[in-house]
Amino acid sequence: MKLFLIAGEASGDLHGSNLIKALIQKDASIDLRFWGGDLMEKAASRKPEKHYKALAFMGFVEVVMNLGRIVQNFKKCKEDILVFQPDALVLIDYPGFNLRMAKWAKSQGIKVYYYISPKVWAWKESRVYKIKKYVDTLFTIFPFETEFFKKYDMHVEYVGNPLVDAIAEYRLLRESMHPKSPNNENFTKIEKPIVAILPGSRRQEVRTKLPVMLEAAGKFPEYQFVIAGAPSLEAEFYAPFIEGYDAKILFGKTYEILESAEAALVTSGTATLETALFGVPQVVCYIASPISYTIAKRLIKIKFISLVNLIFDREVVRELIQDACNVDEVAEELSFVLKGGKKRAQQEQDCATLIEMLGSGSASEKVAGEILK
Repeated sequence: MKLFLIAGEASGDLHGSNLIKALIQKDASIDLRFWGGDLMEKAASRKPEKHYKALAFMGFVEVVMNLGRIVQNFKKCKEDILVFQPDALVLIDYPGFNLRMAKWAKSQGIKVYYYISPKVWAWKESRVYKIKKYVDTLFTIFPFETEFFKKYDMHVEYVGNPLVDAIAEYRLLRESMHPKSPNNENFTKIEKPIVAILPGSRRQEVRTKLPVMLEAAGKFPEYQFVIAGAPSLEAEFYAPFIEGYDAKILFGKTYEILESAEAALVTSGTATLETALFGVPQVVCYIASPISYTIAKRLIKIKFISLVNLIFDREVVRELIQDACNVDEVAEELSFVLKGGKKRAQQEQDCATLIEMLGSGSASEKVAGEILK
């Protein structure tokens, strides 16, 4: 069997890598090609046809500014697929690009699977009809998503959340390497309690949020702030931001950082859910360009932007968005979750409930099994 996978960002690379491992485990003869990142490369033992670093455009303004490159990416991806002639296309999140690829693939007679479904329940609900028309099977990772799509009489499979698998795999590996120590050796020389900073994986989001996060962090000298460096960005990119701050940066160590953290400052996205699954109280920070934010505010119809709050349909973690994401408010909210009290206790309790809600895992194995079947 020949499969072509497309992941366009760091979280998709993670889920794609676990899916590749599950596919190979079930069928060692499977022939894979993909657009993705370093984790997928390691899992497949081959380089991506294109790295997701070349695809990471965020927000309305950024997309318009890079329209020429995006068009070229579509052309190149189609060429790669036609050369490979796969039995099926597996799309992982990244809906702006992948929904267009689904339409094209269907016109070529290629079977289409979609893993980590587009968030049409948040905005552009009309896209659900495109998914129904061009996607053979949609794999969902949240119970509320499954209920939403079933209203449209679609072929939907709920597989559980792959982050549960990723964290379980990390803990298993860590236990086998450091069975007596809960923390990674990166933190053995740190004497202060740790606060994690997860500023995102794209250049533009790091540029806007990291300065605010670091200035707020400066108000807590009794803590060591550790930044989770994105694998798609270079150490030189972060250097100007951390100059003058007592902050440490580690690459490829997000889970180690979260496992050791007392609390976290997190940009919206997958990282909010990862943080909660580690039981770490957090403050969510989000800043978009003024134009992108204005457009999004008109189009997006959900009450929250963090996955944790969306799953519970109430405010579990505080979201500081746009103007509210300033040094004073970030510092104030961080103090609430650091110093104990009701806010911290409630978040810890909700994190425990969340882990129960998302189940025992095995999402990657379920998706691989369904595709091969």
